[in-house]
Amino acid sequence: MCSTVAEPTTVQAAGPVSPPVEARSCAVPLSRRVSAPRLLSVPRHPDVTVWRAATESDIGAIWELRQAMGEADHPNYRTARESIEADFALPGFEPERDSMIGFDSTGRAVAAGMVIFPSRHQTLVRSLPIGGVHPDFRGRGIGRALFNWQVGRARQQLASSSRDLPGWILAFADERAPQDARLFERGGLRLARHFLSMERTLSDPIESPPAPRRVRIVPYVTSMSDAVHRARDEVFIDHWGSQPMTDQRWRALVGSRRFAGELSFVALAQGCGGGECVVGFVLSSTDPSIWPTQGFSSSRVDQIGVRAAWRGRGIAHSLLATQLRMSQARGFDRVTLTTDGGSEARPLTLHSSAGFRTTGSKKAFVLAL
Repeated sequence: MCSTVAEPTTVQAAGPVSPPVEARSCAVPLSRRVSAPRLLSVPRHPDVTVWRAATESDIGAIWELRQAMGEADHPNYRTARESIEADFALPGFEPERDSMIGFDSTGRAVAAGMVIFPSRHQTLVRSLPIGGVHPDFRGRGIGRALFNWQVGRARQQLASSSRDLPGWILAFADERAPQDARLFERGGLRLARHFLSMERTLSDPIESPPAPRRVRIVPYVTSMSDAVHRARDEVFIDHWGSQPMTDQRWRALVGSRRFAGELSFVALAQGCGGGECVVGFVLSSTDPSIWPTQGFSSSRVDQIGVRAAWRGRGIAHSLLATQLRMSQARGFDRVTLTTDGGSEARPLTLHSSAGFRTTGSKKAFVLAL
């Protein structure tokens, strides 16, 4: 097994970070390091009449299942149907091998799982089990049956790689869903990281930090997409568990109906090969469908980052303040975000100094192979 323990995807990357993921060889490729079952049997459970691979025609049923799970586990955010559609469209995703859905005797979808195998590997190879069980059917062992299948498929995915990089099975559990954390630990994964949910009330004053020298903060426009994508990949490569984002995943992010281009901003600077280049960004979204359950209107900071050579100049503070002021002008009650809290769940100074407070957390569990 590779001895390197690298650092899933951080959402904020704007200043000094945890020790970077090392792009080092593990000497032995994953295909020789990882033990994986040759064949996988479908899960079995007396309360599930049919288990089978999912198809695109099941996306609606999976989305409805995820809505029920979200209402029980994290009512302040929900999975968008288009996010599930984007998963099915990912390069290399094979629904017949990488998904499983279970139905009860009435034909109702009661459990569904996917195992995502991102295709861009620079310092780390990841397999990501996602999904779960309808709240009405929990506590019966269905989740264990499904997750055991997912771990087996994740092992197969990692064992298919010839890369001599660290390999992870990586899963996330909201703190309000302790059953997920127990399930992951029983499956051999270990708690590795905390990601903090934070909120900023917009009725409070918003400070305007000094403008960074030689930097312009401008609204995001579609023509910047490729440049911001490249900057994002560069910014996040030294963050825990992060890898370059595929073109499809990037387009799903900035092309989503939730994406708020009017609340997204880019920092441009001179001195990049003779012209201006992207040195920082803040990307935002809005989702009015969750406002009734969370109790307030809001925008969300999805990603904020500054290129390493430009950190320490106040660019991140300016980007965040610009987003806050624009959200305030549009009449939102709060701005929310998720940030890497490290191994001890501590927020970054950037967010605390901007008036954000921690409201919850999500835990990352890893099986390193």
